[in-house]
Amino acid sequence: MFDLQGALADISVQLDEAMHELLPNPGNVSNKVISIASRETSDDVTECHSGENKVVDAMRYSALSGGKRLRPFLTVECAGLFGVSPQAAMTTAAAIEFIHTYSLIHDDLPAMDNDDFRRGQPSCHKKFGEAAAILAGDGLLTFAFEVLAHRKVHADASVRCELIRTIAKAAGVFGMVGGQMMDLDAEHKAMEAEEIIRLQRLKTGEMFAVSCEAGAILGKAPEQMRNSLRRYAHDMGLAFQITDDLLDVEGTREKTGKTVGKDQTAGKATLVAVLGVERAREQSKTLAEQAKQHLACFDKKANTLRVLADYVVSRRS
Repeated sequence: MFDLQGALADISVQLDEAMHELLPNPGNVSNKVISIASRETSDDVTECHSGENKVVDAMRYSALSGGKRLRPFLTVECAGLFGVSPQAAMTTAAAIEFIHTYSLIHDDLPAMDNDDFRRGQPSCHKKFGEAAAILAGDGLLTFAFEVLAHRKVHADASVRCELIRTIAKAAGVFGMVGGQMMDLDAEHKAMEAEEIIRLQRLKTGEMFAVSCEAGAILGKAPEQMRNSLRRYAHDMGLAFQITDDLLDVEGTREKTGKTVGKDQTAGKATLVAVLGVERAREQSKTLAEQAKQHLACFDKKANTLRVLADYVVSRRS
């Protein structure tokens, strides 16, 4: 029987190793991009000074603090469908996790969700201050694209450009950033279920979708297969978000690693609030089943992705 938890744990260990190597170290070098490759010039090495040290500390604190690592897992799994090298897949996965971590740092800020805890420990702004947290998020976002631009991600520059363009769009105003703004605005007005679904597809779904699509881009996959993975990820991502909202209602800080009950306190628009707990739970299960149907063209090769779709609606943290 396939051990999804073991597979997630393995990817998490490999990802942490990759991020540890890629991220700059305080007082050492501030540009260790692609340490998996040998350096061609000494221009890549620069010293960190006191100002940079604090930002680098905050970047490393947040990026290396654990988490479910679902987005990197999706990238590695989808890249494997097309025979992409593990090195290229993991480096791309690390860049996507840097972007995800930046979004969490900013999401926790007082101006946004105002959360004091993340992954069971103090949020970045509680540990380092708001200014350093903002800059750490900015640093992780920009560093991610520095990593993606390196030729070791893919020998074909056009593939790297497509990867950067697609990920930038998913993370930007027509993706995660736009969804976050909609989420903040939703605290002050009522929203219908269709509007909430669009909000969550942007805020959460687009980064799930691009995590899958990145593997297909690296493998120069046909458009049809790219689209199948995007559809799978959109449905799975919405199921994931509904489960997150259910955990905010039913979970505890000890189990989830973050403050619970804050959606209702803030008056946030969620499908749980609109549909109720039981209908929302059924909707998440339906979405997981729909997600799996999009994988038909991959036959048994995508069984891990099918198991993952079931996991996101049954998880307890």
